[in-house]
Amino acid sequence: QVELVESGGGLVQAGGSLRLSCAASGRTFGSYTMGWFRQAPGREREFVAQGSWIGVPTYYADSVQGRFTISRDNAKNTVYLQMNSLKPEDTGVYYCASSAQLLAKGSHGYDSWGQGTQVTVSS
Repeated sequence: QVELVESGGGLVQAGGSLRLSCAASGRTFGSYTMGWFRQAPGREREFVAQGSWIGVPTYYADSVQGRFTISRDNAKNTVYLQMNSLKPEDTGVYYCASSAQLLAKGSHGYDSWGQGTQVTVSS
């Protein structure tokens, strides 16, 4: 089992930036697929980005392509989500997730989930 703790959320004006962090502990970090999801009030949780960094590309939802970047620091067991040019529709609780498997783009089939961090983008 992997424990995940997100941080870095907050309130930002439209056009601004935030960097979310997801600190992982537990099993070997390097073999996991890591993903970011978000959930707005009254809506289902949706895929944002994922990466495996073992020979497969990173993937992004169309709505964030070109604005968000997922990256990882193996030495710190941490995955990041750099969010630029934020829009009010990016508001939501952002969740980090990990899987011991290589997952298809947008899959929700992760083994572990963090508690989430709130991102609010004002217009």
